[in-house]
Amino acid sequence: MRSRRPNSVDILVGQNIRIQRLAREMTQTALAAQLGVTFQQLQKYEQGINRVGSGRLVSIAEALGVPVTALLNGAESAQKSDAPPPLALIAGRQPFRLASAFSRIEDKELRAALVNVMERIAGLSRR
Repeated sequence: MRSRRPNSVDILVGQNIRIQRLAREMTQTALAAQLGVTFQQLQKYEQGINRVGSGRLVSIAEALGVPVTALLNGAESAQKSDAPPPLALIAGRQPFRLASAFSRIEDKELRAALVNVMERIAGLSRR
């Protein structure tokens, strides 16, 4: 018998829910209310603590205005690897805001300069 504990795909789905919610500037409380669950339950979904059933996944996708496949993005590679998926890097509020702001910068030279600054701040200088 398989374990009922969340696996890497469950965690990925939770992160994708969080990313989509943040992209819509929606609070956990607001999304939870639309779904008819508590915000604590939604937190558990987003953290991958509780598995999201298929019916609930469809409801979440509808509430966020995205296809269900957006919440399953990366599931195939998550099963094959223990490494965190790339989107996990922006699942937090601040990383998401940073990536969102960066994506709106059209000047390629300015974007490259910002990457250099961030690498220096992080101690990753490429001299």
